Amino acid sequence: MSSIEYRHIGKNAQRVDAVDIVTGGATFVNDYKMKDLLYAKALRSSHAHARIKKIDISKAEALEGVRAVLYYGNIPKECEGWGLSTPPAVPVLGREASYVGDAVALVAAETEQIAEMACDLIEIEYEVLPAVFSTVDAVKPDAPVVHEEFESNILPNVPFIGEDMMDHLVRGDVEKAFAECDIIVEGENEYNSLGCPMAMEPPCVIMTYEETRMKAWASTQVAKMFGNSCTSRMRGMPVDTTVFNVGGGFGNKASMQCTTMYSALLAVATRQPVKMNMTKTEQLLVHDQRIGMYLKCRLGLKDGIVHAVQGTCYLDCGSYNDCGQWQMGVGLGECQVAFGKCQNWDIEGKLVMTNHVQTGAVRGFGGQEIKATLMPLAMQAVEKAGIDPVEFCMKNFAQTGDGWYWRERKWYDCREQDYVPAMEAAAEKFRWKDRWKGWNQPTSVNGSKATGVGVSVHGNADVGEDASEAYVRFEPITGNVYLHAGLAEQGNGERSNLRKFAAEVLDMPLEKVYVTPLNSESNPMDAGPIGSRCTLTLGTAVTRAAEDALEQILKLAADTLHASPHDLRFHDGMVYYKNRPQEPHHPMEFIPFGSSITGFGRYLSNYSKSNFNIYFCEVEVDRETGETKLLDVLVGTDVGQIIDPRALNMQVHGGFGAAAADTGLMDENVLDRPSGHVMTGNMIDYKWRTFNDFPPIDSVILESLPEISRFKATGFGEISGAPGPAAMMMAISNAIGVDYCEYPASREGILKALGKL
Repeated sequence: MSSIEYRHIGKNAQRVDAVDIVTGGATFVNDYKMKDLLYAKALRSSHAHARIKKIDISKAEALEGVRAVLYYGNIPKECEGWGLSTPPAVPVLGREASYVGDAVALVAAETEQIAEMACDLIEIEYEVLPAVFSTVDAVKPDAPVVHEEFESNILPNVPFIGEDMMDHLVRGDVEKAFAECDIIVEGENEYNSLGCPMAMEPPCVIMTYEETRMKAWASTQVAKMFGNSCTSRMRGMPVDTTVFNVGGGFGNKASMQCTTMYSALLAVATRQPVKMNMTKTEQLLVHDQRIGMYLKCRLGLKDGIVHAVQGTCYLDCGSYNDCGQWQMGVGLGECQVAFGKCQNWDIEGKLVMTNHVQTGAVRGFGGQEIKATLMPLAMQAVEKAGIDPVEFCMKNFAQTGDGWYWRERKWYDCREQDYVPAMEAAAEKFRWKDRWKGWNQPTSVNGSKATGVGVSVHGNADVGEDASEAYVRFEPITGNVYLHAGLAEQGNGERSNLRKFAAEVLDMPLEKVYVTPLNSESNPMDAGPIGSRCTLTLGTAVTRAAEDALEQILKLAADTLHASPHDLRFHDGMVYYKNRPQEPHHPMEFIPFGSSITGFGRYLSNYSKSNFNIYFCEVEVDRETGETKLLDVLVGTDVGQIIDPRALNMQVHGGFGAAAADTGLMDENVLDRPSGHVMTGNMIDYKWRTFNDFPPIDSVILESLPEISRFKATGFGEISGAPGPAAMMMAISNAIGVDYCEYPASREGILKALGKL
């Protein structure tokens, strides 16, 4: 634990929204009522790839209560040129459908039921076209073209949010380095289960059109970035966004590009507010899913250090992707964190379009996907070298003095970083030395059942990602502090944690600090809760805003009290002489009546520090049936400084699902490749974990107090489960005695690896 004693930092505090959430009092966007609100539904293609030959919307338009029926031939003039994907080159409603579930017509009506009835009345005739479902097939010279806008099915690497994203990691002299290696391995792995994290609240968006701008009320977790991405797809149309509570984010409720653009088209056509609220089935079948990753690579070790890496990684975008360039840039950056000593890289990234459902941001965001394919290959080399994998992780993870190229191709020197103590402490608590029996050696065998252990590591310099701004306003009459920040509450308690930064600086009770509702019109710029960024970035911005407000308060007080600001103290909303703590002075004595004090703080992106996670697990595999059970998990990290112990523990447990165990063992959409239909459109057929599948989860959390901010907190967040899938593959391999890597692990795959199928 930290040696610094704070009033609020490092201590548990009740979340400000806790009572409302558990009692049903919290407001979500689907609760929001508006005058003249219309409801949107989409007629969706039953083919993976098809061209519309004929469409008749007359019966749908004639249905009472219908206000608009749109298809490619009657798009409002104001919406011409609006697009999907990045770059937004694919028409929002085109003549071709590119996946099963792609919208071919849209309806706005007075009720959802009327809109559904109208969709059923639309008559449509298709010309079925060839489809392609894997990246390997999609890049072949004779492959069907998913979108004519993107030749060869390769999504171009255009500047994204103003940055030229890294799509080819080149460092050092790879060929020379391979000649120096004592062990070289070559292989390919795939991580592509079309995972859908299934946030409790389905995606929901309300759009209105006001001639010169759009307004959105959305279940997004990133208000400003949501609006900015909408603006890019709407050819510069400004979009202001309001966010209520978000019933779980998991990444894929960020831009919600299709849901949003469909609502926007109908709002322009009707000049009324239009809401599209997905059903659970739609959320499973046609909402943004996890990207796939296929890696073909060779890797060399020299003296137990990764010395050279060369290969190609294919990111499976599906039919649309609004952030693939960013995901590739982040993923290539994160490779260099885990293998921080490697100076020789040549990995080319390709963003490939296929005819399955769109992909987008999901917890892990490129780094988890590429590491789940790269780390098992690296461990094959470590196995050949006969090295303990924990020792390998300790020797290779980036430390102060190393560095990396990050997403926008700029170099960053790693600073304030040594995670070896966290690895050692976690390994000791997990009893790694007792459980580890050697490569492809089970820890124990009981009849047909064998146990095995595995480990992997992950780190992400996105803790310093993107700029953050904050305002801290003190009102002297009430003594309240109002925090203005562009941060949605998506379930992780970050808005509650932000209060601590302001309250600590101003030495105020937490109950006197309020976080204002999230609206992009009145809150400053912030990228929101993506990656693991908020603790360092927004926490620093709030800290600086509170420091600015405090400086103003003490300066005004000093002028009135004929003292130096250094002689004064602000405590619980009152000003004191430091040597006379028994004599409070009310702020109204020196702050003009009718005035308040507002401080401003800003953090600018800096990728020179990463966070860290080491993930240990033990599995039991029945070598007769292939059934795999996760027995034990331990997560080790160093967060710099704990902000709230309970909230941090929640992140440790939250990373088990929607990232680690889900994608390693229990998370899979089943795609019927001949037809392109996803076969798992409900929570019975969709392979997912239940609460009974949760093993004991333990943690080791150190606080090294790096000098990166006033409160020295690094953050953990997104990566809490990211190394899990690769660790599970190692554990299964050790249990069954042969190398295994297939996501998610399946009975059939394990039996095949054992030669029993």
